Amino acid sequence: MATFSFERTAPLPPDEAWRRLTRWERHGDSVPLTRVTVATPGPTGPGTVIVARTGAGPLAFDDTMEVTVWRPPGDDAPGLCRLDKRGRLVRGRAEIEVRPGPGGRARVVWREELDVRLLPALFDGVLARSGRYVFGRTVNRLLRSP
Repeated sequence: MATFSFERTAPLPPDEAWRRLTRWERHGDSVPLTRVTVATPGPTGPGTVIVARTGAGPLAFDDTMEVTVWRPPGDDAPGLCRLDKRGRLVRGRAEIEVRPGPGGRARVVWREELDVRLLPALFDGVLARSGRYVFGRTVNRLLRSP
């Protein structure tokens, strides 16, 4: 299993950073060949199912995720969203934490555990570095886009 995490500080209040990071469909805007859809009616909460379809034609696969923890930030309390990955090919978990940071900014912590079936553990390091890069870029873009 590949694991990685990263942190970002954004010049936004925590509730706005949370709103931007949890607009699920926007995640696909910066991940190559990926479209993200929400398979369950809103609003987001425990039980919400999100599907990221990556690839083209017969080489595409679904990364199906379910929200298992949904605690938006509020009153100086951090927010936490946990997504359990339940696809046939991609398994694991992602956590998005948004908390108050210095100077009224939002501090974002992203943690991910990825297990890709058919990919030997030998590639966990490459998968972790690639994931940190792709998801870090996605988070940067989401935090900059109103």
